[in-house]
Amino acid sequence: MKVLISFFVIVLAAACATAPTNDTGAAAIAGNAADRIRADVAYLADDARRGREAGTLGYNDAAQYVADQMAAIGLTPVGDDGGWFQQVPLRSSVRNHDESKLIVTNADGSETILVNLDDYVIFPNSASVEPESAMEASGEAVFAGYGVHAPEFDHDDFAGLDVDGKIVVYFSGAPDSFHSEPRAHFGSSSNKRKHLEQIGAIGAVILRKSDSVKRSPWERQIANPASKSMTWIGPDGTADVSGPGVSVSAVLRQKKSEVLFAGAPKSFAAVLAEADAEGGAPKGFDLAVKVLLRGAVKNEMIDSPNVAGILAGADPELKDEVVVLTGHLDHIGVNQKLIDEGKDGINNGAMDNALGIATMLEAARALTAGERPARSIMFLAVTAEEKGLLGADYFVHFPTVARENIVANVNLDMPLVLYEFTDVIAFGAERSTLEPIVRAAAAEAGITLSPDPIPEQGLFTRSDHYRFVEKGVPSMFLVVGFANGGEEQFGEFLKNHYHKPSDEISLPILYDDAVRFADINMRIARGIANTENRPRWNEDDFFGDLFAGD
Repeated sequence: MKVLISFFVIVLAAACATAPTNDTGAAAIAGNAADRIRADVAYLADDARRGREAGTLGYNDAAQYVADQMAAIGLTPVGDDGGWFQQVPLRSSVRNHDESKLIVTNADGSETILVNLDDYVIFPNSASVEPESAMEASGEAVFAGYGVHAPEFDHDDFAGLDVDGKIVVYFSGAPDSFHSEPRAHFGSSSNKRKHLEQIGAIGAVILRKSDSVKRSPWERQIANPASKSMTWIGPDGTADVSGPGVSVSAVLRQKKSEVLFAGAPKSFAAVLAEADAEGGAPKGFDLAVKVLLRGAVKNEMIDSPNVAGILAGADPELKDEVVVLTGHLDHIGVNQKLIDEGKDGINNGAMDNALGIATMLEAARALTAGERPARSIMFLAVTAEEKGLLGADYFVHFPTVARENIVANVNLDMPLVLYEFTDVIAFGAERSTLEPIVRAAAAEAGITLSPDPIPEQGLFTRSDHYRFVEKGVPSMFLVVGFANGGEEQFGEFLKNHYHKPSDEISLPILYDDAVRFADINMRIARGIANTENRPRWNEDDFFGDLFAGD
């Protein structure tokens, strides 16, 4: 574990800083903003927070810190019962690896018993809240390309296939012929499970393409065998899961995938080559093997809070409408395996997402210091993003303000200010009337607005704004761009620091650039709050039609 910079010195400096007082708010982020952001990150990413995993004391400490900051800023609490917190009930599950099984039976009756963690990772999918639960699926196997059903794009990997009562084998992701955001939507594992359940499948084995292996080697997939999965618990007491009829899934190591294609019309090498090719979309076919999947978990019921504060709007006719800024407060906790080996096992999450929360708080300071916007602006630090966007999902299902009054969401997640950025990427903005507001804010700040440079990563569905999208709310997710060395920094961070203990405050974070990032988000939020008309989806937009259509 590495020693952090002196937190108390920084906090003292920030506490003594003079608050900005610009009446218009256009230049309200000033003075000691960089020191304030540094102090916030230092507290949230300190070893004492133990990686801020949802439901832990370290996370609760972080939540109380954010609530205290919101109070000092002058926001009004808008959580449960007029407090700062919206408690999110969660089921936390740990896999019992001794119970994990993946057995392939060939046409001649011979069996191949694969080795848990060496060859595959198992994922039970149960709505049970009992202390222990086990799920098993066994049946004939069918290969289904990417496992994507997208009639909107004349694409159906299940055409001509019978998957009822069977195990479906498919590649992760979606064809690269799809546009960035729809590609992320259709590549989502939860969306795939929902459709698999609808057509009768009982289990799934996910294959990995070559670019996936390159981005995330197998060692990363199994880095923390004791990691917890979570889902939220609804008022009826059941766990919210996607496609529970698909009771168990497994991710298969690429070099072991050929075993599923013994006696099949095509080899795994052949379908992999098709999938890896530009525009590739391998067709499905029946496999000659049967597959047994089994997984078991131990469950625990916990609570973990979202933190919610609001700046009331000034316009009598618009103040009930709410723009929501979100950032996830949680991270992935500790890796006990590394600690047992005498290594640093605390995943501090300085970039992901202590810095996102810190810049959101700085945007809140600027907005409260300036002229109040017409609409209200909520600042929402959500829990359990790392477990499947759960805090945001719970909020949009059970909002602490009227759901129909939520007009837009702006999400801040992992602003990678390790270089002097000259452009930003606004995922989803071009799909609604948010785009001209974002473009104007970027221009005011002297920043270029760039398109998604990495659609294969599916970032549009991987952060909290997407839960708002699913409720029909125009939403966007802003990150720093790839120009001026950004692409190299992004790749280096993903390879060496993402979801690792080295994502800590010792990284060369450019806090002045964090101030610039906060400023752009402040301008966007203010622009949305002051625009004459409520944000709306563009005509014939895929997501607008899918989630907000009549």
